Amino acid sequence: MRKLSFAGMGSIALMVASGWMAAAQESAEFTTDFAAERDALVATGKNAYFVLEPGFQLVLEDGDERLVITVLEQTKKVDGVETRVVEERETKGGALVEISRNFFAISKRSGNVYYFGEEVDIYKDGKIASHEGAWLSGEKGAKFGLMIPAVPLLGARYHQEVAPEVALDRAEIVGVAESAKTATGDFKNCLKVKESTPLEPGHIEHKLYAPGIGLIQDASLKLVKYGKVAPPK
Repeated sequence: MRKLSFAGMGSIALMVASGWMAAAQESAEFTTDFAAERDALVATGKNAYFVLEPGFQLVLEDGDERLVITVLEQTKKVDGVETRVVEERETKGGALVEISRNFFAISKRSGNVYYFGEEVDIYKDGKIASHEGAWLSGEKGAKFGLMIPAVPLLGARYHQEVAPEVALDRAEIVGVAESAKTATGDFKNCLKVKESTPLEPGHIEHKLYAPGIGLIQDASLKLVKYGKVAPPK
């Protein structure tokens, strides 16, 4: 999943040495355990703000930056759960910046979408430079987080990622009736989410999700196209 930014492993180690306990205490304000019934988790479905159906695609742009999010035909078993693979392909000036394969499952009972991890390829000069930020639920102390609740409550705070020292993105719902305008039209009753991480104290970004579509704004990136495509295998 597209990160707030990419801190090097050296800086993470320094943070652990100097202020990890304080960050962990701050993180404790956000829900980290989710009572999802595993027998209800499936790899296909949707709620009002997240479409997990093969072939669904979102394209967001800002200048020469472009983010393409595609729900693939592929699934992957993670932590005993069959998850759907969602590819995020980020480019700048036509050059690859990052490709990530994210693993999601949705509850057929509650409609909540859960995040089970990601495989990450970060590019530099056309070549893979690192896999920073990769994690899988059930490995190295990591466990799945909540990506998007089916019934968002104003003020709810929860972790999207729970991978100690690697990925700790968290969300706070700060709006449930927002209006937004993109190249694809005007949207109302949007969900506004404030994202942060204790790995980068003080860094905050906002995302907007439109009913029936999903992500329409990610920081400065805005939706330019959405709909069904022939998903890559």
